[in-house]
Amino acid sequence: MTAAELSVMTLWAATTLYAIAMIAGAIHVSALAEVAPEERGSVRTRARGIARATTLVGLVMHAVGLVARGIEAGHTPWSNMYEYTITGSFVAVLVYMIFTRKRDGSWLGPLVTGLATIALGLGLAVLYGQSTGLRPALQSYWLVIHVSIAIISTGVFAVGFLIVVLQLLQKRRELDPERYTGRVWRMVAVAPDQKTLSSYAYRLHAVGFVLWTFTVMSGALWAEDAWGRFWGWDPKEVWSFVIWVIYAAYLHARATTGLNKAAPWIAIAGFVALIMNFTVVNYVFQGLHTYAGNS
Repeated sequence: MTAAELSVMTLWAATTLYAIAMIAGAIHVSALAEVAPEERGSVRTRARGIARATTLVGLVMHAVGLVARGIEAGHTPWSNMYEYTITGSFVAVLVYMIFTRKRDGSWLGPLVTGLATIALGLGLAVLYGQSTGLRPALQSYWLVIHVSIAIISTGVFAVGFLIVVLQLLQKRRELDPERYTGRVWRMVAVAPDQKTLSSYAYRLHAVGFVLWTFTVMSGALWAEDAWGRFWGWDPKEVWSFVIWVIYAAYLHARATTGLNKAAPWIAIAGFVALIMNFTVVNYVFQGLHTYAGNS
């Protein structure tokens, strides 16, 4: 078996395991929704154990797939959109595992594993391409520094985005609990209150923002090293800065009285801009970063 075959096989295995974890996690959360809040801490279902085990094994398979891809490519596996996707989704699941190390994150598990399932599935089915080696502009130590930080910050932002969405849903339910009583809303009620979710989201976004700041800075240094200038209004450079501004606005709004209500929506706008930077900018705009797509 070649490294390429091993990578694809283990990544598809990870996709399947994440899908199982998503379903099992949703079943567990549904069970929690049927009991009183004070009793939820003692509820241990088989679905919970399946969700935790398949997420962990899926993460291991995911890691094996990344290492095998790196061996196949002969370099760190984040030189194109496919590799960015499979690595970024790995970071998102890893962030979730770290986040839940000292707290019960059953309420978040189905969302994270669901996102990882979609990302890996799309990566393997749509974005996959055999490695053809690095283009000259990528043959630099900055590939490891700049892109790795960008991928880690993307994974952190992804988990923060999911928590922000839950925060908005929880806030709506708390404002009118008698109206929002369906099964889905009872499952939302399993998550912490919206203030706690806001605190979690703020912490994750603060970490992601610091990392994204280093992403922009290291990108400027790489640009100077590769092209002889720190800034050139390249579409990718512009969008990366726009993302930085949006997340800076979120942190400012979150810490400013009177702007708290707008903060979650700004965070969502930041994640949308992040996705557009990864998709629209890569496929539509022509620039020096066109190598971000598959070779």
